[in-house]
Amino acid sequence: MKYEVLTYGNGALRTKSKTVEVVDEDIKALALDMLETMYAAAGVGLAAEQVGRDEAIFVVDILPAPDGHQYRERFTEDEIKMPLVAINPEIKERSGECIYKEGCLSFPGITANVTRPESVVLEYTDLEGKRQTLQLQGLLAEAIDHENDHLDGVLIVDRMSAVQKVMHKSKLKKLMRMNK
Repeated sequence: MKYEVLTYGNGALRTKSKTVEVVDEDIKALALDMLETMYAAAGVGLAAEQVGRDEAIFVVDILPAPDGHQYRERFTEDEIKMPLVAINPEIKERSGECIYKEGCLSFPGITANVTRPESVVLEYTDLEGKRQTLQLQGLLAEAIDHENDHLDGVLIVDRMSAVQKVMHKSKLKKLMRMNK
């Protein structure tokens, strides 16, 4: 089932996630539905809050979308399995700093330069219910940090400079009006 991606102004985007107690069939179905939604929207990541759910789960896939937007395992150059489904994720370490031009499915038509870590150490539970730890860099680290922000109710607008907020003021107001 494909979800509707919530946009800026919808209060659910500010919700803090709740711990997933058990990785059951409902959570696995949610993850697959989130992947379908992300692929259909041509995104590289999606957090549960963006589809109106409050479970601590996000999905990321930095590789080109698979044919037919169906779930299919692939691997990055450094052998990280894509798509990545992170349940109860925790960023244990952030290092370095980079400025990334990023967008967000909840902010259609808006991109901003955002400071993110160059690398992160992510601890999470996978779809088999096993705790995993990954050292991630570059675009994948940026995407993980971005999606993890969503689980804390933090949005890209919160990371924008004052100048960027002014530049996007009319688009942000339009999104807010759409969600009243």
